[in-house]
Amino acid sequence: MGVTVAIMAGGQSSRMGRDKSFVLFEGQPLIERVRDRVADLGNELILITNKPAEYAHLGLPIYGDVIPDCGPLGGIYTAVHHASYPHTLVVACDMPWLNRGLLQYMISLRETADIVVPRWEKFPEPLHAVYGKACLPAMYEKLQAQQLKITGFFGRMSVRFVDREEIERWDEDGRSFTNINTPHDLQAMSD
Repeated sequence: MGVTVAIMAGGQSSRMGRDKSFVLFEGQPLIERVRDRVADLGNELILITNKPAEYAHLGLPIYGDVIPDCGPLGGIYTAVHHASYPHTLVVACDMPWLNRGLLQYMISLRETADIVVPRWEKFPEPLHAVYGKACLPAMYEKLQAQQLKITGFFGRMSVRFVDREEIERWDEDGRSFTNINTPHDLQAMSD
């Protein structure tokens, strides 16, 4: 069965002071760097944002939030809802060091659980995870109740955590999960 890959580009970027999707990292806008890293990992590549005009040049199918103003959980719901395939790899647009080997491994585990999510330093990385369509009802309930913590519905689903020992096969220091939120983050990563 196929997989949809969804790039999340809906954040406010308030700490960055401008849309971080278009911040240059190693000479390339973050959104393009992420797109290039994940483009061929699935059967379909989509973009989730509420600013479609700003991303039209990427030539990707773009979807705005099905349920507005619900943050990242709303974006994940939108991605899984619009996905043409039973499983959706969700990645954030501000993760410049996504590791293709790790992502491929996670995709290979998709039939083992409703959610496949890495756990680094004891915390799950829900914006670097695979979600099955079976998650939609539980996510919808949380969204309707305005309970927007991404992992808030995990307890109702089967979850396959990818732990440090597995992650380190591809990514020894967890760089895959590093995201750029501030100008300081950008400077530190560029040094």
